[in-house]
Amino acid sequence: MKLTAIGILICAIAISSAYSQTPAPDVVSSSIGNIRIERLTTLELPWGMALLPDGRLLITEKPGRLRIWANGRLSEPVQGVPKVVYRGTEEDQGGMLDVAIDPDFARNNLVYLSYVEASEQQSPELGETGEARFENLDTSDNIVRGGAVARGRLDGNQLRDVQVIWRQAPKTLGRGHFGNRLVFAPDGKLFITSGERMRFEPAQSLSSNLGKIVRINSDGSIPTDNPFAGQANTRGDIWSYGHRNMLSAAIDPASGRLWIVEMGPRGGDELNLIERGKNYGWPIVSNGDNYNGSPIADHATRKDLQTPVRSWNPVISPSGALFYTGTLFPGWRGSLIAGGLSSQSLVRLTLDGERVSFEEWIAMKRRIRDLIQMPDGAILVIVDDKKGDLLRLTPADARQTRAEQQ
Repeated sequence: MKLTAIGILICAIAISSAYSQTPAPDVVSSSIGNIRIERLTTLELPWGMALLPDGRLLITEKPGRLRIWANGRLSEPVQGVPKVVYRGTEEDQGGMLDVAIDPDFARNNLVYLSYVEASEQQSPELGETGEARFENLDTSDNIVRGGAVARGRLDGNQLRDVQVIWRQAPKTLGRGHFGNRLVFAPDGKLFITSGERMRFEPAQSLSSNLGKIVRINSDGSIPTDNPFAGQANTRGDIWSYGHRNMLSAAIDPASGRLWIVEMGPRGGDELNLIERGKNYGWPIVSNGDNYNGSPIADHATRKDLQTPVRSWNPVISPSGALFYTGTLFPGWRGSLIAGGLSSQSLVRLTLDGERVSFEEWIAMKRRIRDLIQMPDGAILVIVDDKKGDLLRLTPADARQTRAEQQ
């Protein structure tokens, strides 16, 4: 076992309190001083954000909506978005997920949405078969579904000419772990995190894009330099494999490299630097255990598989990430900052090449679903809750920022 009894207790408390928010502070402390928290608006289960060139903010809501935050107001739902499958339960990980804009948005107005859709063919005889490794987790869903990515042209409060450019394959019954964070690389290629749908084995199969980092062109076509493009019995969209559930992904602007913060099982969340064609080990290895307590081999036992740069136990439950490049928090410049769900924190990491040289957890007392940097250097975060706030983070004392800059 890789978890102590105390560690298991901490994880259990974090999971059981997932949707019972504690009173939230207006100021939180960090290694660089106090941080002021300002509530801007409230949404229903917000999931992803993208900033438009003119300063407007796109925000998704899991029940199937896309909103625009601008000039202190939240728009009515944008029309023309794809239909999503979301059962409306706290456990359901489906619905509307991430949003991104095209690198050439100023010219083409293209917006990309990831979401969960049902298979066209559903059988009433199908039902969840169960999985002992999940212990008492609810997997009793009978909907055949999977993640998808569509793009459309934003015209006012309408999304036009919407077309699906990518789908998870195969679609499966129930469960969660869709992943589906969207990140554009400097070369204009689109990375998509594709979870293994709580099915374990697909993560190692090159004939499936479940449990993978996917890389496609912005129109959905397959780049010819993908590691498995053109090979028989493989998915050409695969960039790396052996992943579990990835809800945090960010490009380091200094290097152009993709980093993900990946959810482990019971313990073993991972920070991974993604490399072309590499196998990251799930479900063969993990620094955590299965939910029923059964052991999984450690990463150290398989030198042929990629080892995480950092792993956590107890877990972060990471969701959302960015590399901070602003001037409002000078002490954070270059840091990778990830949101935390069960940890109810922002986790800030200073990277020295391919190692973590400094780490701090900033206690937000809220489940942080995503975060984004604004042009003035402020950080906006969204809270994972049925009444999930959009929050603005700035230094609590202006003198603090000036002192850091000197």
